[in-house]
Amino acid sequence: MTAAGALAGLKVIDLTRVLGGPYCTMILSDHGAEVFKIEPPQGDEVRDWGPPFAGGDASYFIGVNRNKRSIGLDLSRPEGREVLLRLLADADVLIENFKPGGMEKWGLGYADVLAPRFPALVHCRISGFGGEGPLGGLTGYDAIVQAMTGLMSINGDPSTGPMRMGTPVVDLATGLYCAIGIMLALHERSRSGRGQFLDMALYDCGMALLHPQAANYFLNGQRPMPLGNHHPNLAPYEKYATRTGEIFVACGNDGQFRKLCELAGRPALAADPRFLTNADRLAHRGAMITEFEAAFAAEDGRALAEKLLRAGVPVGPVLAVDEALAAPQTGVRGMVTDLHGYRGLGTPIKLSRTPGGPRRKPPRFGQDGEAVLAAHGFTAEEVTALKQGGILHTVRRK
Repeated sequence: MTAAGALAGLKVIDLTRVLGGPYCTMILSDHGAEVFKIEPPQGDEVRDWGPPFAGGDASYFIGVNRNKRSIGLDLSRPEGREVLLRLLADADVLIENFKPGGMEKWGLGYADVLAPRFPALVHCRISGFGGEGPLGGLTGYDAIVQAMTGLMSINGDPSTGPMRMGTPVVDLATGLYCAIGIMLALHERSRSGRGQFLDMALYDCGMALLHPQAANYFLNGQRPMPLGNHHPNLAPYEKYATRTGEIFVACGNDGQFRKLCELAGRPALAADPRFLTNADRLAHRGAMITEFEAAFAAEDGRALAEKLLRAGVPVGPVLAVDEALAAPQTGVRGMVTDLHGYRGLGTPIKLSRTPGGPRRKPPRFGQDGEAVLAAHGFTAEEVTALKQGGILHTVRRK
């Protein structure tokens, strides 16, 4: 990606590790923000979350850290914190995921230190549960928060019991919410000239994903249950076997249902009193499924799905990840990218004048530290002293 990007000129100091924070800063960097990833001497631990590995770094790290510059810096030492303060002098955003109170313990609290010294700085803190409440300050991980917010309880089906969602949805959603929050704060700063503090918690972001289950519960008072592939509010909305593979049907209104019946060769189903409305179909879901199982069993699934989709009926083949990555639509939309041997997912944010995407390969640990400090006014003697003193690291501490 050679275009400057919509966020060109934005400087982000990234103290985050693992997933939510790095995912947020990758989004910003995809669109031109300059992100300086400051890692502890031992490095971001997800560099070890493999196999698979490439060049010593795990796929888990490679997948969410492109476009960034890596600096190995020991912030537990006063000299390291002084380096950070110099890097913050012209920064727009600071994002970190230390436990609440961690920055204050280091003398880097937002209210007492950072806001007075850098009044335009947007400081985003990510934590498991926030700093308040009975769980305030405790560590949170994606799967734990899935369990505690009810997300796990609605995944799976009655035979499996609660199941963790296969993708780390809470971490990813937290990264997305953080990117949105940072943009909101920067937009407000354009009017006020002042930065502000963002208190982002995995717990809150996990709770925010409980739709439509929370909305249903607020109205009917019934505990949402795991339904497998079924939808609590819509029918038909499930997976069907065909002669050549499985398809997923997701009808959102009566018109789509009537068209589905016609194209599936079962036009009489649309006039069946059991299936006239969505509420009727929910009440008689089992009988409806039996009808469509018979209708689809001998069909070529992919051909049928494409025919229905082109006719305006939401139906798609159930693909494995490798099949989805190789699909023609994926290539046309630029959702798999290749940059000097680095392969990764593309950005889903498509801007017409300032497109985003990969600009730099994911960094090796500490590879940019000396150059970044030099660009920020550190002399060669200062850089050497920081390396010799164990403050600046170019090799991971084991």
